Formats: sequence, C-alpha cells, structure tokens
Amino acid sequence: MLDQPLNPGALRPPSTPLFGRADGLPAGWAVSRAPVAYPDAVAAMEARAEAIAKGEAGELVWLLEHPPLYTAGVSAKAADLIEPDRFPVFESGRGGQYTYHGPGQRVAYVMLDLGKRTKDVRAFVAALEAWVIEALATFNLQGQVRDGRVGVWVERKGPGWSREDKIAAIGVKLRRWVSFHGISLNVEPDLGHFSGIVPCGVTDHGVTSLVDQGLPVTMDEADAALKAAFERLFGAVVDYPLPEGEGGARRIATGG
Repeated sequence: MLDQPLNPGALRPPSTPLFGRADGLPAGWAVSRAPVAYPDAVAAMEARAEAIAKGEAGELVWLLEHPPLYTAGVSAKAADLIEPDRFPVFESGRGGQYTYHGPGQRVAYVMLDLGKRTKDVRAFVAALEAWVIEALATFNLQGQVRDGRVGVWVERKGPGWSREDKIAAIGVKLRRWVSFHGISLNVEPDLGHFSGIVPCGVTDHGVTSLVDQGLPVTMDEADAALKAAFERLFGAVVDYPLPEGEGGARRIATGG
C-alpha cells in the first residue's frame, strides 16, 4: 500500500493547504504542560491512531515534553548508543535511529489520517520538514533540509569555516495510513545530553537549539509558531484541552 503514492494535487481544491484535508475538517491541537512518560505517550498514540483508523476519533497533534531519555528507531545501530546507562532507553517503532528527548525540547506527536489527505509517505515527511522550517522562520532563523539526512538543519558560519547542526528530528510510523510519532524541536534542552548517543546516526554534524542560536524563545512562543505554521501547511486546528497528569494521556487514547 505504501508504494502507491497519489498525486498531491488530485481532487484537492486550490485553496486547500499543501497537506490539508479535502473536507477541511480541523485536527485537534493538544498541549501537555507536565512531562509525559514515554511508555504512556506511546500507548496513548497507538490507541488514538487505531481509533482514527476505525473512524472513532479525530486527528490530533499532541505537544509535550518527556523526561530525559533515549529512543531507538527501527534503523538504530547498537554502537551508536555510547552511554547506555545514562538515561532510560526505549525501543521505538518509528523510523530513524537513536534520538534524545528531554526537558526544553518540544515533541509534537502527529496523528493524521493520510487517507483523508495525501497517501504519499515521502510527501508527508517533506511536509513535516516544511512545517518546522516555517516555524523557525518566525524567529528569522533559516532551517534547511539535506538529501540523505532527514530532519531540519541550521548552517553556522564564521571566518573560514562553516558547519551544519540539527535543530529538529523527524521520525514517523504509519499504520493503515494513520501516522503517529512525529517531530522534536530543540527549544532549550541541555545539548550535552545528546552526547550519550550518535544522534540519528550522523557523526559529521552537531546539534543546536533556538536558544543556542542566540534566540531566547520560550516554549509558549515556539508552540505558537508551530501552530501557525501547521495551519498554513496542514489546515485548521481546534484546541483539545487536556487534564493534568495521567488523565491527559488517557484522553488522548480514548478520544474522549
């Protein structure tokens, strides 16, 4: 099924956002204020994705932070886990290799029905990258993509030197054309925490954040930029309030 992409422009009104729904239905937009344990988040995402596929719940974008941890994507190499005892390590069904999540990093889990949008996995990943790039532009920061390196990168230059650092990672999984997992944007994490892994299997480049770039952006400001950019590219959203603590993950899972 995944090897049969459709034309992104087919049957889509000209006014529809690049990766929007032809029917214009908004996705939910939820924000967890307290850190969410990784196993709880994965369980909630999987349940929500299943409910979306069955037509029992609506699409949802879930913004949160995790406690410090490492996750291993389906392409992770054991040698890239440099400090296995530093933080908890979780196997993840998403694409990609090792990545870090922790305080100061905005994780956005994206549960969308591509059957109602565009059945094209590469186009979906490109749209996620474009989403981050548009959000970064809010702060006059140019994000870029590179062939062979999924994610969003920032070029840094000085007299006689230049380098590229990763500011956002992308890893998704699809089941019955419903996506889950998503993106992680470095707002103000402890960048030293990335040293326990080879992030995304890339050894020739570093990691950065909005604050590391000299931009004192708060999490709320980053959220506002992500929300505005998402609406331009994916279509309207409607706020989806969450109770505090474990009740938030339960509402995500049940669609209540």
